[in-house]
Formats: sequence, structure tokens, C-alpha cells
Amino acid sequence: MTKITAIIPTLNEEIHIADAIKSVSFADEIIVIDSYSSDNTIEIAEQYNVKIIKRTFDDFSSQKNFAIAQAKHDWIYILDADERVTPEVLKEILEAVKNPKGFVGFYVRRTFYFCARNINYGGCQRDKVVRLFLKEYCSYSGIVHERISTKGKLGFFKNKIEHYSYRSFDHYISKLNQYSWLQAKELYKKGKKVNLFHILIKPSARFFIHYIIRLGFLDGFPGFIFAKVQAYSVLTRYIKLWLLNKKVK
Repeated sequence: MTKITAIIPTLNEEIHIADAIKSVSFADEIIVIDSYSSDNTIEIAEQYNVKIIKRTFDDFSSQKNFAIAQAKHDWIYILDADERVTPEVLKEILEAVKNPKGFVGFYVRRTFYFCARNINYGGCQRDKVVRLFLKEYCSYSGIVHERISTKGKLGFFKNKIEHYSYRSFDHYISKLNQYSWLQAKELYKKGKKVNLFHILIKPSARFFIHYIIRLGFLDGFPGFIFAKVQAYSVLTRYIKLWLLNKKVK
């Protein structure tokens, strides 16, 4: 029988880690790769049959690629701590590794929850990620919104996993600060500069895209808030890039 290694990257995920581990209990090996959490993430994870690796965080791709290199098995399932594998997707995972039909990896769509509310539109209806793949043919690249590069065809699962991305607004702000600094540093390394277009136009355009073009208004007030915070994330990114550029002058 083909075996699977599940990998869970963590940083201060004490609220999620137990349920995340249980969500991938089907795996033959579970690796928790932790970026030196300051809460009880590790203490909770140690209560389960998992391999814990501590590694200083540099970027999301490097963290995941490092964990993949430690995996015992060829098939890898990546689970963010705020995701949950549903019974329907589990059946598809087990069938895929048994009979991949020439695919080296599989996309799965996600049901997105924002502050405990299900968001169906605003771009979330198009949300998909590669979660199951053969490590020989796949690797990650990119600093923040990491992308997976593959040497082969990718398939699609029919069912969705659950994605509890932001458990509260404070949690969203915490994640936003982490992501925006990483994005700003990536732009800084490319020599990008900030002008009024980035501060005045791009955030408004992002709101328009999520709320109007991607039908966020159909989610009511939560859809409005979701579009606004997406716009705010763009504004924050460029403010931090401006600060980085200002610092070196």
C-alpha cells in the first residue's frame, strides 16, 4: 500500500494544532515543522504520534521544502494548521495515491471561513491549492504566497477542504503584518519603489476587484469587510516597502 507523509507548518498554532493533526491521522507519517512557536503549539503536538522539527523561519517555500526533504514517503500531503480534511476529500486522497492516473499532484478547493463566517464570493469561489503530490516531481517557490512547481500533470479533487484562515480580526492583523513584511522585502530586493499609485489607486482597485468583479457583495456585510481588509493588506505592503526604501537613504 502506498504511504503518505503529512506536513503541517506551524507558528503559534495552539488553537489549531490538535485538530490539524487529527485531520491528517490517515497519514503514515506526520511532520510538524515549527518556526519556534512561543505558545503551547509544541507541547500540544507532543501529545500525538508526530515528528517535530524546529527550524527558524525564512520564507514559506523554504520551510515547506525543508520538511519535504525529511519525509520518509513519496506522497506528500501539505496541511496548513488552519485547514481540515473533510471525509469526502479523504476518500479522494486515498484513491489518488492508490491510482493516480498519471497525475503527480492534485488541486483541492477550499471552503473559506473569515472570522467564523463562510465567505462564498470575493474570489474565494476560485480558491484552490495543490495539497497532495509526489515529492520527486514537485517543489515550492516564492516567499509569501508560495507556488508549487511540478514536472507532470496535476489533477483536481471534486470535494473541498475547510479553511479557517482567520479566527478573529486580531488574528487577521497579526497574519497581515507577517505577510506584508515578507512581501515588502521581496519587492525591496527587486528594487521596487513606491509612488502615489501604489498608495491611492492599488488598494482601491483591490477592493473593487474583490467586492464588485468577484461578487463579494453577494456575501453581504462580511463580504464588504473581507474586500476592505484585502485592500488594507495592499496598502500595508507598500507602506512597509516605503519604510524599507527610506531606511537606506
